[in-house]
Amino acid sequence: MMNQLILSIFSVLTLAGCAPSGEEKASGDQKENGKVAQATPVEQTQPQVPSDYVNGITEKNSGDKVGPVHLYGSIRVPMPGKKIYLYETEGKNHFAADSVDINGTEFDFGTREMHRGFYMLGMGNDPNNMMAVIINPDEPEIDIDFTSNRLNMNPASSNSNENKGWFQYYKQEQVLDREIKGLRRQRSSSSFKDRIDQQIAEKEQELKQTQIDFIKRFPDTFLAKYLTWKNPPFPGEKGRYWEDIDFNDESITRTPAMADRIQDFMRKHSGGQESGFFNCIDLVKTKSEVNNVVLEHALYTMMDGFYQSSMEDISMYILDNYVLDGDCSADLSDVIKQRAQGIINLQIGNTPPDFTIESWDGKTVNLMKEVKSNEYTLVMFWASWCHKCEQEIPVLKNVYSTYKSRGFGVVGVSVDNQKPAFVKAVEENELEWPNVCQYMMWDSPVAKDYRVTATPALFLLNKEGQIVDKPKRIFQVEQFLSKNM
Repeated sequence: MMNQLILSIFSVLTLAGCAPSGEEKASGDQKENGKVAQATPVEQTQPQVPSDYVNGITEKNSGDKVGPVHLYGSIRVPMPGKKIYLYETEGKNHFAADSVDINGTEFDFGTREMHRGFYMLGMGNDPNNMMAVIINPDEPEIDIDFTSNRLNMNPASSNSNENKGWFQYYKQEQVLDREIKGLRRQRSSSSFKDRIDQQIAEKEQELKQTQIDFIKRFPDTFLAKYLTWKNPPFPGEKGRYWEDIDFNDESITRTPAMADRIQDFMRKHSGGQESGFFNCIDLVKTKSEVNNVVLEHALYTMMDGFYQSSMEDISMYILDNYVLDGDCSADLSDVIKQRAQGIINLQIGNTPPDFTIESWDGKTVNLMKEVKSNEYTLVMFWASWCHKCEQEIPVLKNVYSTYKSRGFGVVGVSVDNQKPAFVKAVEENELEWPNVCQYMMWDSPVAKDYRVTATPALFLLNKEGQIVDKPKRIFQVEQFLSKNM
């Protein structure tokens, strides 16, 4: 667990990379007769690019590009009255851009100006029924053919080389990812960890080789560039880790590449220490500030990533020093500042977003109305399929039974996507407190507002609607109530 960060002036100056004064520089060298004797330069050799590294970034696919693209296609299963949605992506997030009716089995978004990158096609607002596609203005006509009403099941393209390659690669990546995750689950309870580690390493190498093969098979494509980004040539060298990235190429923001690279960089080069995280953050910020779009993407990715990893103090460090600081943030857009406000609102002492959502039994639940009727109110995000929630709910029922007469209330927020499963869980667990759901899983507006990506997630509010605690377990809720009620 990350210790409480002490954001002293000293640490801020250290991270700012302030150059030492001339006297300080001299103190590290030999002095003769009051003059600095320069040290004899030592010849350093830069490591060579690994022999298995394949660079798929060419003159044709480098940089961003915008141009007219006609996107259309078909779904072989007739879906009368249904719409298909087009989503723009930023990192691992997506935002609805347009929707069109499905006429029989066909859909057509017409011709529009589009940037290079990944986009999503989805059925309605179902987060489980989406498929990423590549848009590259080098291909002005893109036909996507879905063979099933489950969009990620064997999609195809008749005229897009980008998507022919992407769909093939995606299928192989899914298989290898499942195998790697399965091995990692086995490892946690196995006495043969070394053997499983070797199997994991072999599968990871197989995935890397698959990426190399696709780079070679689909040269000059955005796909080749994306797969190149996934394999830094110097992953073990902090000073050269970002050497292959062109931070002026805004198309990287429309892929998960930056998020994946930042996570890998922090894991490999922070040492798991506060100072190490600070140093890595500062390096990424310095590298990316050549382009404001990429800079904002990198800052938000780091800020959100640390917040989601329960390292809120580091997230706040980025926010305070790089996003909201009057000098450093002068050129940043209002968009990232508004996003930063979303994190600020979820800090202890602040008021989280209000919501009004229909409950499982058809009633309307308003959070702040519930809050005002109690001394303390627990907002619990949960799901019918969440095993940790199954363990915590009986404990919460006991706490609720003990403290409800003293002014303790609960509002349950499910991230289920199917109403029957949600209702069944409420009824079988005999939950007495209000429970609501928007049936969109992690894409639920309320889940996004509260930045919930895992369950259970707990927020304890006082009568004024301020967050007084963000416990990890229900027994911590009981400890708080026993001291404060």
